[in-house]
Amino acid sequence: MCAAFQQRSEVFSAGLNRIKGFSCRMPKGAFYVFPNITKTGWKSKPLADALLEQTGVAALSGTAFGQFGEGYLRFSVANSLENLEEALRRIDKWTKENL
Repeated sequence: MCAAFQQRSEVFSAGLNRIKGFSCRMPKGAFYVFPNITKTGWKSKPLADALLEQTGVAALSGTAFGQFGEGYLRFSVANSLENLEEALRRIDKWTKENL
């Protein structure tokens, strides 16, 4: 499972880095990624809400972890690779239409 989560983290982080406004470092342990979204021009909570409501992709606002989490989102990669790739497609499509 460790290898599977490592692969999912790598795929999802790399995919986010190809999306306008997102910048994501590879996590060192957990099955979450925490991309910087400041270049989208959106605050964390409104962006997380928009992604959920308009694309069906769930993310947690970085502000759920305190004031210094503003400008970040948290995504779980505890899902199938296929579902993660679909989430990336949806996020990418949404950003192309809304940023």
